[in-house]
Amino acid sequence: QVQLLESGGGLVQAGGSLRLSCAASGRTFSMNAMAWFRQAPGKEREFVAAVFYIGGTVHLSDSVKGRFTISRDNARNTVYLQVNSLKPEDTAIYYCAAGRRIGIGTTTNDYDYWGQGTQVTVSS
Repeated sequence: QVQLLESGGGLVQAGGSLRLSCAASGRTFSMNAMAWFRQAPGKEREFVAAVFYIGGTVHLSDSVKGRFTISRDNARNTVYLQVNSLKPEDTAIYYCAAGRRIGIGTTTNDYDYWGQGTQVTVSS
């Protein structure tokens, strides 16, 4: 089992920044990738960004490229999502996910473990 704990969400004005953290524990050696998804009220959960443990390859959704950055600290088993230039439409619950899948995964089915989420609210 792998446990994921997100932190760093909050209320911020448009144009502001936050750094979200996801600390992983348990059988993390079996994971190949970690990712962030988000879910706004009334909408489906959508892919935001992913990073692979080996090589550090990253993948970002087109909607956040240039504003969000994903990084990982393997020694701390922690993944970060730096979110800059926030817009009201970025308001959502942000979820951390971990998966054994090798290769780019951008759907919820590609990941095996999920955190409880952290709320990000952007005011206009």
